[in-house]
Amino acid sequence: MERYIKKFRETSLRDIAEVGGKNASIGEMFARLEPKGIAVPDGFAVTAAGYRHFLSSNHLEQPLAG
Repeated sequence: MERYIKKFRETSLRDIAEVGGKNASIGEMFARLEPKGIAVPDGFAVTAAGYRHFLSSNHLEQPLAG
Protein backbone atom coordinates (compact mmCIF):
# COMPACT_ATOMS: atom_id res chain seq x y z
CA MET A 1 0.00 0.00 0.00
CA GLU A 2 1.29 3.43 -0.88
CA ARG A 3 1.83 5.96 1.86
CA TYR A 4 -0.26 9.10 1.77
CA ILE A 5 1.45 10.87 4.67
CA LYS A 6 5.13 11.07 5.49
CA LYS A 7 6.52 12.78 8.60
CA PHE A 8 9.21 15.39 8.09
CA ARG A 9 11.57 13.35 10.28
CA GLU A 10 11.21 10.54 7.69
CA THR A 11 11.82 12.85 4.73
CA SER A 12 14.97 14.07 3.01
CA LEU A 13 16.07 15.44 -0.34
CA ARG A 14 15.93 11.87 -1.71
CA ASP A 15 12.11 12.16 -1.42
CA ILE A 16 11.53 15.14 -3.72
CA ALA A 17 9.54 13.08 -6.23
CA GLU A 18 7.32 11.73 -3.45
CA VAL A 19 6.68 14.84 -1.34
CA GLY A 20 7.90 17.82 -3.39
CA GLY A 21 10.87 20.08 -2.96
CA LYS A 22 9.67 22.27 -0.10
CA ASN A 23 8.59 19.34 2.05
CA ALA A 24 11.81 17.46 1.31
CA SER A 25 13.79 20.57 2.29
CA ILE A 26 11.92 20.85 5.60
CA GLY A 27 12.72 17.19 6.26
CA GLU A 28 16.37 17.86 5.49
CA MET A 29 16.38 20.85 7.88
CA PHE A 30 14.79 18.71 10.56
CA ALA A 31 17.45 16.01 10.19
CA ARG A 32 20.40 18.41 10.13
CA LEU A 33 19.35 21.01 12.71
CA GLU A 34 17.67 18.95 15.42
CA PRO A 35 20.92 17.15 16.41
CA LYS A 36 22.51 20.60 16.85
CA GLY A 37 19.83 21.60 19.35
CA ILE A 38 17.88 23.82 16.95
CA ALA A 39 14.19 23.06 17.35
CA VAL A 40 12.38 22.40 14.10
CA PRO A 41 8.75 21.42 14.71
CA ASP A 42 7.92 18.06 13.21
CA GLY A 43 5.03 17.91 10.82
CA PHE A 44 3.99 15.92 7.81
CA ALA A 45 3.78 16.03 4.06
CA VAL A 46 1.01 14.66 1.89
CA THR A 47 2.68 12.43 -0.68
CA ALA A 48 2.05 12.58 -4.40
CA ALA A 49 0.21 9.25 -4.03
CA GLY A 50 -2.03 10.81 -1.38
CA TYR A 51 -2.77 13.76 -3.63
CA ARG A 52 -3.64 11.51 -6.57
CA HIS A 53 -5.86 9.37 -4.33
CA PHE A 54 -7.71 12.50 -3.14
CA LEU A 55 -8.29 13.66 -6.72
CA SER A 56 -9.50 10.24 -7.80
CA SER A 57 -11.77 9.69 -4.78
CA ASN A 58 -13.44 13.04 -5.35
CA HIS A 59 -13.64 12.72 -9.15
CA LEU A 60 -11.58 15.84 -9.66
CA GLU A 61 -9.15 14.74 -12.38
CA GLN A 62 -11.45 15.75 -15.24
CA PRO A 63 -12.53 19.15 -13.86
CA LEU A 64 -8.90 20.03 -13.17
CA ALA A 65 -7.73 18.81 -16.58
CA GLY A 66 -9.38 21.64 -18.27
